Amino acid sequence: MLAMLNSTSSGPLDLLQCNTSCTLTGGAAAAPKDSFSNALTKNIVAMLVWLALSVINGSMVHTFLRHSLFYENPRYIMFICMVINDALQLSLVTALYVVSYIFRKIHVSVCCFLIMTAVLTTRSTPLILAGMAVERYISICFPLHYSQMCTVPRTLLLICVILILTATPPITDLLITVVNEPPAFFHTNIFCDHPLLFRHRSIYYKNCVFDGVYLSFVALTLLYTYCNIMLTARAASTGLASVKRARNTVLLHGVQLLLCMLAFVVPSLQAALISLFPRFSLEIRYIFFLVVYIIPRFLSPVIYGFRDELFRKYWTRYLACGSHTGTRVRPVLLKVNL
Repeated sequence: MLAMLNSTSSGPLDLLQCNTSCTLTGGAAAAPKDSFSNALTKNIVAMLVWLALSVINGSMVHTFLRHSLFYENPRYIMFICMVINDALQLSLVTALYVVSYIFRKIHVSVCCFLIMTAVLTTRSTPLILAGMAVERYISICFPLHYSQMCTVPRTLLLICVILILTATPPITDLLITVVNEPPAFFHTNIFCDHPLLFRHRSIYYKNCVFDGVYLSFVALTLLYTYCNIMLTARAASTGLASVKRARNTVLLHGVQLLLCMLAFVVPSLQAALISLFPRFSLEIRYIFFLVVYIIPRFLSPVIYGFRDELFRKYWTRYLACGSHTGTRVRPVLLKVNL
């Protein structure tokens, strides 16, 4: 936990820094410059993964919007919010990764927008996972009260609360920076990195407290819901298959939460590995970039896109019909002489 808290000052974008020659955030050692072939390969792989996941996420959103039974169900509303959030985060970090090979420094205002958006989407994921786990817990442990407790308006209210909570830290970071930095700072170009943009020491301690509290809350929520679903599964005499699916879903949410928490733990581990193996600093950053930002984005399609029978039915139907959209049959009007 201490390593996680110490890494929060660096933020979730530290894995994207120093792709070309630059100075490490934690020291004065210079990172070696990546060769053209390695840089091209890494960027092509990143773009291909982004493209594949974008197609998957786009097809899921399209399937969700085309069928009213999904956007009238709180479970699928929270799921599609997770998909959109993951898609935004993946698009942003991939763009930052590719752009970092082209531009070394960007304007402070642009960097501020990118970092604040990335922090917002990164911190939203665990809270959405907690909300989805609670929905599964209520559906299994309180099935008779589910329709009263889990409604669409309450789900939308929960999503708004999540957005407000996750937007508060980056907004306060900006306010503290505006108060403490001279106006000329916001007209300069910097290397887009969280500690270089939000430099005041109070921001570090504030983020330590926030991340420690809210990640602990999410972890306890998942643990509580999983244990109660397990107890219900043991006591259930009917509907055991649905209870098992709910239990496995919450368990996968826990795995996804652990992967999301890597964004807060990894910067410290990455800095330590780079100090031990400075010659492989670029490879270390690239591996952590894939593990922290890419792999967790694959879990949402697996959890709901493939495991959920109802969504899989409509989703596969859309994918099958989508390949034939180019040969759509159009009606022809015929004139009839009376």
